[in-house]
Amino acid sequence: MAATALLFILAPLLLVSANTQIKVTNNPADELVAVLNSNRTAHKESSLHDNPGLACIALQYIKAYEGHCNDVGGPKAKRPADSEFADTFAPNCGVLSSSLTQITGRLLGCQSQYVHASEAFSDILMKNEKSLDILYSKNHTEVGAAVSGTDGGAPYFWCVLFSNGKRNSSFVFEDGVAKISKPGCFSGANDECSAAVGLSQPHSLWPYAIISLIAVSYAFGL
Repeated sequence: MAATALLFILAPLLLVSANTQIKVTNNPADELVAVLNSNRTAHKESSLHDNPGLACIALQYIKAYEGHCNDVGGPKAKRPADSEFADTFAPNCGVLSSSLTQITGRLLGCQSQYVHASEAFSDILMKNEKSLDILYSKNHTEVGAAVSGTDGGAPYFWCVLFSNGKRNSSFVFEDGVAKISKPGCFSGANDECSAAVGLSQPHSLWPYAIISLIAVSYAFGL
């Protein structure tokens, strides 16, 4: 079952990679959403609305791990308390707490080496059948993705949050725009982000070339 579903993941990747610069900004979180939606539509599921408020909260979700890659996945996996969405994540983003909507799925991955969105999606986030179930769920209507290094370098985190909210009424920014959330990138912001956080820059990767790869991912379902 999982092997068959994985075929739907691999097929659209080359097409998305070839057209990324046309369809999205120079932002790895936007690219991650593009890959995700391409795989959903290839699997006959609807494309999801990219909600920047939800994406900003995904970045705050990453920051809650404080750079601790080992807390992602495995027997000692940790996750932020649900109360943090209203108490911490939303205020930090400038998202109205009254506009928070149910989180219908979460995908989170972390490793010591930066990779591009298509690789992060297929090699880090899509690791098991539970991840596939979350990806193709019919309960989602919106998505938000975030990518961030730690202090401008490794480890690197990728996070995708799904919601069943309605466009223009869920995860709404209080002043129309997000509060400053750097370092890190989040989708739907219509900006270029990679240069701002040292992602995709060769010089930032050299210090980690000798680090053995740590790839851990964990998919959360509700």
